[in-house]
Amino acid sequence: MFMFLRLLEGSGVRLCVLALAVVTGLSAGGARAEETHAIAMHGKPAMPADFTHMPYANPDAPKGGRLTWGILGTFDSLNPFIVRGLAVQQMRSYVVESLLARGQDEPFTLYGLLARSVETDESRTFVTFHLDPRARFSDGTPVLAEDVLFSWQLLRDHGRPNHRQYYAKVAKAWATDPLTVRFDLAGANDRELPLILGLMPILPKHAVDVATFEETTLAAPVGSGPYRVTAVKPGASVTLTRNPDYWGRDLPINRGLYNFDEIRLDYFREANGQFEAFKRGLYDFRVEHEPLRWHDGYDFPAARSGEVIRDIIKPGVPQPSEFLVFNTRRPIFADIRVRQALTLLFDFELVNRNYFFGLYSRVAGYFAGSDLSAYGRPADARERELLKPFAARIPAHIMDGSYRLPVTDGSGRDRMTLRAALKLLSEAGYDLEGTVLRNRATKAPFTFEIMVTTRDQERIALAFQRDLKRAGIEPTVRSVDPVQFDQRRLAYEFDMIQNRWDQSLSPGNEQYFYWGSAAADNPGTRNYMGARDPAIDAMIAALLEAREHTDFVSSVRALDRALIAGFYTIPLFNVSEQWIARWNRIERPKATSLSGYLPETWWSKGQQAHQAK
Repeated sequence: MFMFLRLLEGSGVRLCVLALAVVTGLSAGGARAEETHAIAMHGKPAMPADFTHMPYANPDAPKGGRLTWGILGTFDSLNPFIVRGLAVQQMRSYVVESLLARGQDEPFTLYGLLARSVETDESRTFVTFHLDPRARFSDGTPVLAEDVLFSWQLLRDHGRPNHRQYYAKVAKAWATDPLTVRFDLAGANDRELPLILGLMPILPKHAVDVATFEETTLAAPVGSGPYRVTAVKPGASVTLTRNPDYWGRDLPINRGLYNFDEIRLDYFREANGQFEAFKRGLYDFRVEHEPLRWHDGYDFPAARSGEVIRDIIKPGVPQPSEFLVFNTRRPIFADIRVRQALTLLFDFELVNRNYFFGLYSRVAGYFAGSDLSAYGRPADARERELLKPFAARIPAHIMDGSYRLPVTDGSGRDRMTLRAALKLLSEAGYDLEGTVLRNRATKAPFTFEIMVTTRDQERIALAFQRDLKRAGIEPTVRSVDPVQFDQRRLAYEFDMIQNRWDQSLSPGNEQYFYWGSAAADNPGTRNYMGARDPAIDAMIAALLEAREHTDFVSSVRALDRALIAGFYTIPLFNVSEQWIARWNRIERPKATSLSGYLPETWWSKGQQAHQAK
């Protein structure tokens, strides 16, 4: 064994770490730790150490050409790792890499990227990353252990709330040599934390100013990824150019990926204008979320001639689900009976028929269409054991799987749901006086604001507004631009919004960020509803502690039940397919990953056969 003293400087703070490296491969607790090419949250990685490429990528894909994205919204920053500003999210992975990269055909498995291998023990009380000696930032500087430690400390102290929350769990970290970093996770009691650290973005210590890190910026970042930022038109477009000297182009995890010489990100402030631009060929592909448009909006010359191709992809992950979100920080939505009543008043059957051509389904819960969903399933013995301390919070019909969302007659005038909603509202202290629902004590009318930012959101909000008027509720629908919408959403300055939480088959620490009590009053998290429920917190802890797949599934279903029981949202609809429209100048592999479409695996039609550049 050997010892050395390293001096780190960051945020004006000197950190002196005495590092002890044990070359025998034993952890501090004596458990044998093995250095491996990948790490899985549960079970073993699917790909062997000698794999050559991922099954969803074409290793012979030609290089060249340009891929143009059309993005709804705007931006004012190239730093996606801070709360301030509206950042360009493609900086992640395209420009800034992490230690490990996701295998998109597995629930949660990470393979070597900046780190050629990873090492941990059975209890995951530590994790060690061995950096690839070939790794370089775009300016040619080697990626070293000090950059990893710098990134960890920087994001822990100045990053987004999820970074601060996760990275603060590390007891200590040090470099055992210039290319090896060890994180001590003693006391964290979090089996996912080694993977979370594996996904940590690695920033160059020599090129980041700690003093200004939390400020928005349009300066091109220095990263180690396959692309560099070469042009920026504030609020309008960003151009990424493939780095011909990219260090990781031949890694197995990257073969068949990042095939375009140029990625152009064009921003559109309005959805109809965005679609018209696609019809004119101004950008190359769009992910369609609007059934009406998918059903009859693609009857234009390029689509009829085959120049525009429509792909229907069925991913294997939980179905994307849209919700109307109650901000329970507002007194008007603090009473669960009010939230239950408004859930009864939403006429999904009418909306699905008139707006969605019957293409959508509706599920209560947050893991729709997957084995993780509790909706319609009775709780198993493990779920009942986990939820026993919180039995008073979980109604029997949610535990036994018999709870169903209300089903109307689709007329927009269903009397049964109206009567049930008015009964709940009366119990909560509201009476219908004439045509106005009023607070019994203050006589104030029941009113609130639904904030929207797209035409599609506005249509649903207006339909719900009509439903609510039948109960004497007079909400206002306020349409704001995407910038204001995001700012108010992140600051929780709204009564009700429409939102979607995308879930994976391996939910983990991000669930605290979505609905953990600690996130409720922390601006910038995704706990938009302001949930503060010890049952939710306990179920998230249980799923993080699970080692066997069956226990993991039970703990996620228990979390789903706790969320359903809180009536924090009104489920709108679930989407079981991905609808992708692309111009035929863009080609994609025949194989589809478990997670669905992946633009990084596409290539430009007509380019020459693959050649390393």
